[in-house]
Amino acid sequence: MSEAQPSQLTRLNPQDSSSAAIPIRHGAYPEFTWTAVFLGWAIGSLIAVSIGYAALILGFAIEGSELAAILGWGVLRGVLRRTSIVENNINQTIASAVNGASSGIMFSVPALFILSRSPGLESVADFSVPLMILACVTGSVLGLAFVIPLRKQMIDFDRLAYPGGIAVATILKSPGAGVRKAVLLISGALISGISHLLVLSLMGEDANWDAGALFGLPSMLNIALYLSVMTIGVGFLSGKGGFWFGAGGFLCYFLLSPLLSHSADAGVAELVSDPTAMRATLYKPLGIGMLVGAAVGGIIAAFPLIASAMKSMHSARQQDVTSDSVSDEMPIRLLYAAIGLGAIVMIWIAYNSVESMSLGRAAAMALLGTIWVWVAGVVVSECVGRTNWSPLSGMTLIAVTIVILVAKGGVDNASTITSSLLVGAAICLAISQASDMMLDLKSGYLVGAIPRRQQLAQFVGAWLGPVIVIFLMILLNNQYEIGSEKLPAPQAQALASVTEGILNNDVPAYRYTAGAGLGLLLALSGLGGIGVLIALGFYMPFQIALTYTIGNALRIVSDKTLGVKFSHEVGIPIAAGLIVGEALVGVGHALVQVFFASPDADVTAMQLGASAFDSLTRWM
Repeated sequence: MSEAQPSQLTRLNPQDSSSAAIPIRHGAYPEFTWTAVFLGWAIGSLIAVSIGYAALILGFAIEGSELAAILGWGVLRGVLRRTSIVENNINQTIASAVNGASSGIMFSVPALFILSRSPGLESVADFSVPLMILACVTGSVLGLAFVIPLRKQMIDFDRLAYPGGIAVATILKSPGAGVRKAVLLISGALISGISHLLVLSLMGEDANWDAGALFGLPSMLNIALYLSVMTIGVGFLSGKGGFWFGAGGFLCYFLLSPLLSHSADAGVAELVSDPTAMRATLYKPLGIGMLVGAAVGGIIAAFPLIASAMKSMHSARQQDVTSDSVSDEMPIRLLYAAIGLGAIVMIWIAYNSVESMSLGRAAAMALLGTIWVWVAGVVVSECVGRTNWSPLSGMTLIAVTIVILVAKGGVDNASTITSSLLVGAAICLAISQASDMMLDLKSGYLVGAIPRRQQLAQFVGAWLGPVIVIFLMILLNNQYEIGSEKLPAPQAQALASVTEGILNNDVPAYRYTAGAGLGLLLALSGLGGIGVLIALGFYMPFQIALTYTIGNALRIVSDKTLGVKFSHEVGIPIAAGLIVGEALVGVGHALVQVFFASPDADVTAMQLGASAFDSLTRWM
């Protein structure tokens, strides 16, 4: 696995004080080493837990490659005294592959828990955990096998920008700064962890502070803060581009509520004074409609990119497969074999997802899903390459709708949901991994990495994420209940609402149509992703949006007064640490509650373990 070890000299580089004790290497750089693999798994696990937890609160995931590169330099150079850029590149590739599960699973598995609270659908929460993990791993393999052959066309020939990949390459090329950033990140994590412990101790699960009441402001303005430095950190990372998330909340409570209090009838005017009821009655359904409309609009807006992606695939087929550069890539026949085997496994998974599933219906679901993985993976890779924005939610929504329509009628509603979301989770992971792979290949292209090794590294990391994130979702749902105020999971809520509407032939058009129209218009406005962000602002509790906006404002002020370089060198590592610290404390708190729950609590560690063992034995 490891590159042949280069010769090592004992003299030091006098020009670099940061490398005072690091020997200068000659020869080939270490690249794909066991150190990079184990470190990638460890960092990826840490990031996947942190970002998975944050995604359930905020509704969207964060790209983990930059965090992995910063932490990688901290360990590789700061602790292990290793200096190879390409070795750290392999580390961040594996870590981001592990983290890819957090963005892929946040749409699907939480939707099963949310739907299980509807009458008659209680059984959907009892899905087979091993089968779900296998589906997600299979989807990851399919997504990678489909997109890897496009690397040369999209990166070498089309030269797509992939801004996220460029940012990672910049970090990889600044090893000294990486060590300093790692220290700042750890400091931020300590601050965030201690802060969250204090909030849990003093306020319990309800971390909202009603600041408006303190200053005597009208209740309709809903001025309350969600006491979470992690949310401020996410807002800082998003910068001014994330301002539209908070803007959605301000539109609701600072514009619409005051207008309705004066112009609507007495019933609505009375409702306006209760922000919680107002959100449940009007803003939340409107936000769901906007999420759906924005997702569909995103597909329409991305149509030119879709056409470009199809052209790239056609060009890729025309490549000279006998050229020397082919040796830098994974063998194309191996990838074709992975696609074929993956499709067969998907059929087996769909057939075994529920007892009454017919083989023909399972084959139709799996094959349509596999075809959609091919189309969606290419489209998302093209979109990320040109804009750094991914229409992942829209592609997933369409995929789940397709498989629901195939499964519907052959089995009951609960079985339809279980089988469809199981296949849908695989598709979601496939799209997520395909997008992440292209970002990492771009960073590798810029630092001189060998593509074949990065592609292998992505496979090495892709299997671990589903295992971690699925059990994280089960743990958090048992402790906090996904879909609650604590963990709103808005995109999963939207997917659950659409799924229920399709199955019951009762899509609440009169509630969602207005929102869908708004979301569609915003998505077609030319500002990629703006519709989804404003929709989330409508859907989410305003307390979270308000705290998030503080992070946006801090980033804007930092850029203006201290400079963009300061934000990148100091602000971003600290903000990343704020996310990691609070997420780890939040997950740790849930673990403590499970393992030390009182006898009359709903869940104990033994019950959770027994449930997992029962799922495993039933699957075996």
